[in-house]
Amino acid sequence: MKVAVLDITGKDTGRQVELSDAIFGLEPNKHAIYLDVKQHLANKRQGTHKAKERAEIAGSTRKIKKQKGTGTARAGSIKSPVFRGGGRVFGPRPRNYSFKLNKNLKRLARKSALSTQAKEQNVVVVEDFNFETAKTKNFVNVLKAFGLENSKSLFVLGNSNNNVYLSSRNLKKTSVITSEELSTYKVLNTNKVVLLEGALEGIESNLSK
Repeated sequence: MKVAVLDITGKDTGRQVELSDAIFGLEPNKHAIYLDVKQHLANKRQGTHKAKERAEIAGSTRKIKKQKGTGTARAGSIKSPVFRGGGRVFGPRPRNYSFKLNKNLKRLARKSALSTQAKEQNVVVVEDFNFETAKTKNFVNVLKAFGLENSKSLFVLGNSNNNVYLSSRNLKKTSVITSEELSTYKVLNTNKVVLLEGALEGIESNLSK
C-alpha cells in the first residue's frame, strides 16, 4: 500500500512510502481488538471499591424482637441487610481487574486496529519535524494545516521528542506517542492517525515479529 508523504504544512512532498500490507492491509480481527481494548480499560481500574457487609457493621448483635408472634419476619440483628444501616449483601470488595493476554494476540490486535484506520483512510504519513522551542501555538498550526484542530488526533513519533510532546500537552484532543507506545486503544480512540516517517520502521519491526 503506497501513501503520499506530506510536509508539516499539509502539502504533498511528491514522495510516497510503502506501508506493509501485513500491518496496514490485513482483515481486522474484531475479537482480538475487543480483548486488547478490554484489557487496556481493565488495567486502568483502581479496584479500590469496598462496601461493608453485616460482619463489618458497628452495631449490637442483640436479637431485636422475639422469634414468633409478631406477625412479621424473623430478625436476629440490627446489622441485617434488610434494615436501613445494615450490611450490604455481596457488596464490592477490593480486587485486581487486570488479566493476561498472549503477546501474539496483542500484536494481532494492534495490526487490526491500524488496518481498520487505514481502510477508512484515517492514516496520514508526515515527514519528520521538530520545533525549536516548546510552544502550544506551534502544534496548533500543525493541526490547522491538517484540519484536525476540532477532532481527535494521534501523532506517532519515531523517537521521543520533548519539544513536540510539550507543545501538544495542553491540547485535550491530541496525543503524541512513540512507536513503542502504540496500543490498540489509542489507535482506535482517535479520528486521525498521523505517522511520522521515522515511526514507520519502528512500527514494522515491532509488529512484524
